[in-house]
Amino acid sequence: MKRYSILSLLAIVIAGCVVSCKQETTPKTTPVFLDGEAQIVSAFEDPDSWIRHDLWVETDFNTDGDDTMDRMHVSVTRPPQTDTEGLKLPVIYVSSPYFAGVAADTPNWNVEHELGETAEARLHPEAKRTGERPIISNSHIKTWVPRGYIVVHSSSPGTGLSQGAPTVGGPNESLAPKAVIEWLTGKRKGYTTPDGKETVEAFWSTGKVGMTGTSYNGTIPLAAATTGVEGLEAIIPIAPNTSYYHYYRSNGLVRSPGGYLGEDIDVLYDFIHSGDESKRPYNNKTVRDTEMMNGMDRATGDFNDFWAGRDYLTQMKPMKAALLMSHGFNDWNVMPEHSYRIYAQAKAQGIPSQIFYHQNGHGGPPPLKMRNRWFTRYLHGIENGVEKDARSWIVREDDKRDNPTSYEDYPNPAASHVTLFPSKDDSRKGLLSTSQNANEVPASFKDDYTIKGADHAQAEDSKHRLLYVTPELTQDVHISGVPKVTIRIASSKPAANLSVWLVSLPWNEGDKIKITDNIITRGWADPQNHSSIRQGEPLVAKTFYDVTFDLIPDDQVIPKGQQIGLMVFSSDNEFTLHPKPGTELTLDLKGTTLSLPVVGGEDAFAKAIQ
Repeated sequence: MKRYSILSLLAIVIAGCVVSCKQETTPKTTPVFLDGEAQIVSAFEDPDSWIRHDLWVETDFNTDGDDTMDRMHVSVTRPPQTDTEGLKLPVIYVSSPYFAGVAADTPNWNVEHELGETAEARLHPEAKRTGERPIISNSHIKTWVPRGYIVVHSSSPGTGLSQGAPTVGGPNESLAPKAVIEWLTGKRKGYTTPDGKETVEAFWSTGKVGMTGTSYNGTIPLAAATTGVEGLEAIIPIAPNTSYYHYYRSNGLVRSPGGYLGEDIDVLYDFIHSGDESKRPYNNKTVRDTEMMNGMDRATGDFNDFWAGRDYLTQMKPMKAALLMSHGFNDWNVMPEHSYRIYAQAKAQGIPSQIFYHQNGHGGPPPLKMRNRWFTRYLHGIENGVEKDARSWIVREDDKRDNPTSYEDYPNPAASHVTLFPSKDDSRKGLLSTSQNANEVPASFKDDYTIKGADHAQAEDSKHRLLYVTPELTQDVHISGVPKVTIRIASSKPAANLSVWLVSLPWNEGDKIKITDNIITRGWADPQNHSSIRQGEPLVAKTFYDVTFDLIPDDQVIPKGQQIGLMVFSSDNEFTLHPKPGTELTLDLKGTTLSLPVVGGEDAFAKAIQ
């Protein structure tokens, strides 16, 4: 037996005390918060120290025709302290169909044909996967990892190394991120390989997850939230597509997203289908060539069950994740109606909600301060009062993106609708006013898709559109909300496009033109669907029909010195099908109105046109 002297024993005790005291007094690295925002922590800041790994999460669906449940490819980026100190952190999660590469030169549908017809079949290119493992994407990691978050990415079904089939809004695109979140909360298994049995756990996760992303990547957070999955605490969708019908159709009309004339849901399917090449024949036959081709209906543009299944508004009942929406009022690709409809429903359900609008085009997140406060509150649980902030934040026309103006809500609660009536059009410019002339006679124009909308608006004289303008404004007019039109129209043919633009005149051109100049908002409809969005009917020649529909939401200040113009024409060169020119359309002015949401209502508008 070993013997120790009193001095030796004393030395051992002292040494043990030094070690244990040092262990107890060395502080662990933790997130830091100031003024309700997560701050950059130097210990989290070095990218070379970050732990990065990938894995596969098994889902409850099998959409690619094999005998196994589809697994989603996931990548993780986390601070080293999640290993060395046992630190648990919340997760910011981004999912996308684009991470692995897309198909180049995907052909769109030919739009030059008569309404009611379907163009000849188009070619189907193959997407080729790009990128290297283990990194799916580097997006967001530089912003959030140094602030005390773990960032997780995943490829959506049928893209990259994720199994399954892309469905462009089908159920699996909601259930896939749900499964990843369940793995992050310890309720589902993850695996080290796409087909193996070795499991991996998210031991570093607090179980609090937030999602964000732009466009399709912003759609997926909403899709996940509609499942009501536990652990998804907050989402920040940026310019999300919330309904594929609203993206590819408009009030019964076949209408392309801005900048992508002739694109449709099957085109997007081909564009993103970067998954396992061996599974593509089954996926193509099952999804693209059967479900999509049987449901998308480019002949009539009518709403149906296929499109209803791809509308997240009707799936929101289980949703509880706090919602911060972001969109541009001049986004003519994914138009701002997508975010507005979801925001309005979230408020109605009592979900904590805010909306950020800027005046530019597609994309554009809220300022970092807003996003940081949102995630700090709902993922870290810091009581920063964000739920008491203004609901609506709008970047005014001449302000920078990071300097929005706060409002009580959107639409502005001070706005009310002003009804305007068109009168006396002689193919030049008629009058748009608050009084109706009972003696107005109908006015006609002829369709010609070769003329662009901007050229219609600038023309002093045209036989191809009708244009009605207010008197010159003597004061600024602030529009906030959803304009609505009722167009009483007759057509010389059984089918016709109907396009409406709200414009600010005189038209501005030159190097200093702003995106808020000229076009206020727009809308499109199929007169055949005047009674039902689900069932159109051929138009009887020279018979008038009332077509009522919303224009795209807006919040814009029209400066004094301008005129507000209501422009009605048929085929929109940039958005609709292109039938042979010559269809004659007639407007019954006595049955045509514009309902314009004006801050200050009728009194403010009356003062502005005195």
